Amino acid sequence: MFAARNASGGRAEVGMRPEYGARLPGKQQALAADHIYITVPPGKSGAPDQSTHDAIEAELKRVADFHHLQRVARPGAPGLERFDYLLDGKRTQSIHLITPLPRAEFASRKAGRPQLAIVVDDLGNDRAQADSLFRLTYPLTISVLPHEANSGEIAEEAHRRGYQVMLHLPMASNAGDKDEAVELHPGMTPSDVEKTFVAMLDTVPYVSGVNNHEGSMGTADQKLMDELMPLLRQHDLFFIDSRTTAATVAETAAHAAGVPTARRNVFLDDEQSLPAIRKQFELAIRDAREKGSALAIGHPHPATLEVLAEMLPEAERQGLRLVFASDLAR
Repeated sequence: MFAARNASGGRAEVGMRPEYGARLPGKQQALAADHIYITVPPGKSGAPDQSTHDAIEAELKRVADFHHLQRVARPGAPGLERFDYLLDGKRTQSIHLITPLPRAEFASRKAGRPQLAIVVDDLGNDRAQADSLFRLTYPLTISVLPHEANSGEIAEEAHRRGYQVMLHLPMASNAGDKDEAVELHPGMTPSDVEKTFVAMLDTVPYVSGVNNHEGSMGTADQKLMDELMPLLRQHDLFFIDSRTTAATVAETAAHAAGVPTARRNVFLDDEQSLPAIRKQFELAIRDAREKGSALAIGHPHPATLEVLAEMLPEAERQGLRLVFASDLAR
């Protein structure tokens, strides 16, 4: 970490998150490795500073050579370089060298234009899905499930790349079975709601807001929503109602607690075919034009990402302003 900071003259943003091994009954979790995140600062033109990137790489190599660490490449993505260091065959550090999205990509924010926010749900487990999503250089809001294998890693990289990060909060659905191993459900005590929620936040860094994962039962329960929303206000978070049920009381509870909130207008990919997703995206554009703003929710399916890559620039050409979910929360 010191090497990366020194090589950049103190300009690189450097952070670290521990990775723990599986929890075994009656034993403390063991530290598996350290994840070190290094954000390469831009040059004077605003473009990535290649000379600083190369200086960071050289300084990391110097430290690794001194400690006899072996470098092993990992799959990356545009603007994301990843590699591990091993000592005697055991991984000690995972390095994430991150180049932020150019600010010019997010500069289309003229007042008076219809606003469209795109939320992409269900990130946290599939590394390849996240990398495919990171190819889209638009102001997307990335909603990450807690307690997944790569929740912290994906949220950290998304934030450093320039996206907005939300917690995709699991809640009970009317299907009967639990959708996730850890979720909020009616009947929980206020103490259990708080402990469960805070533990979720601990696994997803840089959270700005929350939207519900499933939750057709949870968001319809007034008591549960009245217990949850003050916690969001305490943590200075906004709430997006995914509206998985018409019986939801989440928005009302959020307003009562003073939490900025907005609702989902369109689901993009209930049907995962290119024509169906294009049709839903066009519906979102129409809603934005008619109402002044719209919020669409999709998932990192290949078809959805293909349509987003195709239609996000088209939305801008049609005069829409692409914004983060927080821009629509009132």
